[in-house]
Amino acid sequence: MQRAGKYVSNLSGSMEYNSFRPEPLPPVPELMLSEDLYKALIDANCRLARLDAAAEYIPSMELFISMYVRKEALLSSQIEGTQCTLEDVLDPDIDENANLDVSEVVSYVSAMQYAVQRLKTLPVCNRFIREVHEKLMENARGSDKSPGEFRHSQNWIGPAGCNIKNARYIPPNVQDMREAMDELERYINIDREFDPLIRAAMIHYQFETIHPFLDGNGRIGRMLILLYLMDQGLLKKPVLYLSYFLKQNQQEYYDRMSWVRTGGNYEQWIQFFLEAVSRAAKDSLESAEMLANLHQHNLSKLPASTRSKDNLRAVFDYAEQHPIMDIGRTAKELGISYNTASAAVHRLMELGILNETANRARNRVFVYEEYINILKKGL
Repeated sequence: MQRAGKYVSNLSGSMEYNSFRPEPLPPVPELMLSEDLYKALIDANCRLARLDAAAEYIPSMELFISMYVRKEALLSSQIEGTQCTLEDVLDPDIDENANLDVSEVVSYVSAMQYAVQRLKTLPVCNRFIREVHEKLMENARGSDKSPGEFRHSQNWIGPAGCNIKNARYIPPNVQDMREAMDELERYINIDREFDPLIRAAMIHYQFETIHPFLDGNGRIGRMLILLYLMDQGLLKKPVLYLSYFLKQNQQEYYDRMSWVRTGGNYEQWIQFFLEAVSRAAKDSLESAEMLANLHQHNLSKLPASTRSKDNLRAVFDYAEQHPIMDIGRTAKELGISYNTASAAVHRLMELGILNETANRARNRVFVYEEYINILKKGL
């Protein structure tokens, strides 16, 4: 018996193809944790603990989370080939300008926000996964591919335009997929043999191998990492996002999961996953601290009499939430007059906080460039 699973024959004659049938978790023979893997596990847990502690004390953490969810949505979607920029996602006219790529990222943000709230009332299970998938597919590419339902037909993975005969990988057939997802659900909620980070690595691999949806599997699989760690109590807030590291190492990311299927080597995948967690936790903490420092630095530029709540401070706060902004929308959302918003925006320009963008065909748009430059790392 192969450790990770085996290929099984489906149909016959010219229609015959082989799909992968995964073995349930945990692996048999059991995992062999080397000294290097233990070191990587300790490092990842320490970095995660520091990030979780910082999330309680950094004043602008909720704002950081809001922005980082968008960055993660963008990076995770880019791994799947979506062509979209951070500026597209932050465009104040996004409702009018959104194309399918932008809509896909916006739907990811909505799905993540939904999932974090839903996690308070429902554990990570198949029902939870289907609900999040349905949100992910709303108003996005793939909305016609059974959102919120495990697939009823065979899928495959390969270059654009390939067919099942020349696919790079063929996931489990429908019956094997349903059995595998039931087994995975049991593993997620019952097995406690290994550290949660090791279990998270195996859960992500297993989900990607099963590929239970017709579309959106990669994005859901990466969401599950964060959601499982929150469910296990390793994080209180959604502050860890791995897609930056995984996009930087995209081919290795795919290859290492493939090596589990072909050779049963879970350990090399777990080592890679733990490095991704360590790097992501370090990056998240550094970015959060940079944004907090930027907040304090620019807040100190405001006249002392306006650092509490007034119109200038309100527009400054709004710029942190909407680092690409126009005056009309700002005025409307803050409930102030156009002239009042305009005066505050121009004062923030004088203070060197905002800049006006060039070549804008319609409304004048203003950008909090220092803020965006921190977020754009890795894009």
